[in-house]
Amino acid sequence: MNVRLVRMLPVFGLGIALLASTPETTIKVVVKNQYDKPVDNAAVILDFLGSHQITKLGKRKPTHWEIHTNMEGIGHFPPVPQGTVQLQVITKQYQTYGQKIEIDTPEKTVEISLQPPQKQYSAHPPLKPANPPQDK
Repeated sequence: MNVRLVRMLPVFGLGIALLASTPETTIKVVVKNQYDKPVDNAAVILDFLGSHQITKLGKRKPTHWEIHTNMEGIGHFPPVPQGTVQLQVITKQYQTYGQKIEIDTPEKTVEISLQPPQKQYSAHPPLKPANPPQDK
């Protein structure tokens, strides 16, 4: 009986090590405009792209989160797995922001400064006005 127990201990130890959760990070996003004023109700999207962890044991973790900033321009994400994430900030009044970030600490604060939209321009010459109708 003792021999069986001794043989099973490494299997239990390996199982517990594999079931241990991957390290997670709490992310805080601070969104401001070009004048250092908070941007409220901006959509902040976080996509988990991958990590350095090899084993996941079939555990399905969320890979996409969406939040909105509060009146102070701050948004908080629930704990996300450490690794590479893509962060996007979208709002109607400013240019869309996007960046890939490597997360490897228990807490991370990301400060983002949004810029106003650029004026539209065309690489094509302006169109000629239509010919006026000719009277016969």
